[in-house]
Amino acid sequence: MGTAAFAVPSLVRLLADGHEVPLVVTQPDRPGNRMKVTPPPVKNVAQQLGLEVVQPEKIRSAEAVELLRSLAPELMVVVAYGQIIPKAVLEIPPLGVLNVHASLLPRWRGASPVAHAILAGDSETGVTIMRMDEQLDHGPILASERVAIGSDEDTPALTSRLAELGAELLTSTIGRLDDLLPVAQDEAKATLAPRLARSDGELSWEMGPAEIDRRVRALQPWPGATLPTARGRVKVLRGHIEGDRYVLDVVQLPGKRPAPARQVLGDA
Repeated sequence: MGTAAFAVPSLVRLLADGHEVPLVVTQPDRPGNRMKVTPPPVKNVAQQLGLEVVQPEKIRSAEAVELLRSLAPELMVVVAYGQIIPKAVLEIPPLGVLNVHASLLPRWRGASPVAHAILAGDSETGVTIMRMDEQLDHGPILASERVAIGSDEDTPALTSRLAELGAELLTSTIGRLDDLLPVAQDEAKATLAPRLARSDGELSWEMGPAEIDRRVRALQPWPGATLPTARGRVKVLRGHIEGDRYVLDVVQLPGKRPAPARQVLGDA
């Protein structure tokens, strides 16, 4: 079960390691850029690989549960799927349901763990393989691997890196499943990474260079970060800290293409 691009490396790696994937479950096609209905990245790749794909509106529906039960899978894998998996599904596979999560759980449970790690100024993050239960990113941990966050790394770059790491850790975990002892998460250390809002990207110069830098990197590609200038608010795609100030490198005016800040703003 997966939807976002983060899930693609895990699917590809499972097949490369010789696992049988009789069904891929992903979210329905949704309106994307300019409201054009777009299939999820996982659907595109699964179809290219000749795999059967279903897209239930709700995974908890009786029809979806019965379909999964009829397959009698030994194991299910969930990666960036986008729906809470109900108990009726969690109980189907005898080996359980594994999840690949893009943080070092219990830190940053929720929908936007990579962005929140950057927003908080964390020096490191990682991936966690957990056995799912009915609560959000709550189940016992089977394996994790940590990585440093680059000082200029943004959410797309870090997400891509963690997707590959997660795929590798997933298959190695499956290979050692009988030998691993699940470890309960420390609830006292749990933090939440809720979905981002458009207002999160409305920055001000009073925030200071360090916070502006974190937000510009964390809020790519959505909701994006904007700052006020003499030309009005502009979307900031890239910048850097220079002494005690934040310098714009690449910006985008509404309806225009990204361009060097000096070209767009001049001395503004």
